Parts: sequence; structure tokens; C-alpha cells
Amino acid sequence: MAMACRQALLLAVVAVACLSSMATATNWTVGDNGGWRAKFNTTGWADGKTFRVGDTLMFMYPKENHTVVQVGNKADFVACNLNTNAINKWDTGNDVVTLDKPGKAWFFCSVPSHCDKGMKLVIDVEDAAPTPSPAPPGPSSSAPATGYTVAGAVAVAAAAVVASVLAF
Repeated sequence: MAMACRQALLLAVVAVACLSSMATATNWTVGDNGGWRAKFNTTGWADGKTFRVGDTLMFMYPKENHTVVQVGNKADFVACNLNTNAINKWDTGNDVVTLDKPGKAWFFCSVPSHCDKGMKLVIDVEDAAPTPSPAPPGPSSSAPATGYTVAGAVAVAAAAVVASVLAF
């Protein structure tokens, strides 16, 4: 019985660790409702957004009209260098790119003249979000708390699982 409880507790801890790391990732639809499109760079879509390792970029576009190419340096990006050794290329129209390292990430459309006309994106990718520290205690109140986060909900669910396992 004790062994089963320990195994269940270990499983709960692993599940919480996995869920809380997933809870911090963001799925970004590049261009929002307008998608990946001509003159994209003029939209300012990335302005004010914080991209982190683990986030995904979803490039949505008509596959017969565009592509997505990721290059590894600013010079190829600025020059729209189609002859470069690209890091990655996509052409499905529903491309999901996981941001896997911090630093600059450069993307453009490889259809001739599209990049030159502004169909390009550069973003700064930050390290994965740190685990949030608990807020300092505030004044005591009987009012319900507000501002729940996904990570907070995961923590509450994990505590319930652990409590039920320990009740065995």
C-alpha cells in the first residue's frame, strides 16, 4: 500500500511539472486574423509581444501563394537572400514553428519579390519564463481572489491530486 502511494505521488509530481511548463508557453498566430501575408512587415505585428523559448509561431497562409523560410543571420534577412542555406523551410500553409532557443529569429517568404516587398518577420526570443514566485501576503480579506492564471490553476489541481494520494 505504501509503495502504491509513493508511486502515485511521484506520478502526480511528474504530471504537475509537465503541465506547469506547458502552461507558460504561448501559441502565436503570426499576423493574427490576417495571417502571414504580403507587406507583413509593415503591420508591426510583433511590437509589444514577448516571445519565449517553448512558444510556437503558427504561420497561416494560402499554400499556393507563400512560404516561410527561417535564416540564421541578419545579413541574409535584410538582403532577402533566397540562395542562403536556410535553417528551416515550410510550405504547407499551416506551419507551426517552435521557438527552441533564445536570440533573434528571422523569417521571410521565399516567393520571388515577396520578401523585398515586406513579407518578413524578425523577433527576439527570450529564455523560457521563470517559475513565478508567490505574491507577498496582502491584507486579510474574505473577498474571493481574482486574476487566476493557468499556472495557478495547475498548481491548485496538483495540490488536490497530492492531497487525495496522501489520504490513501
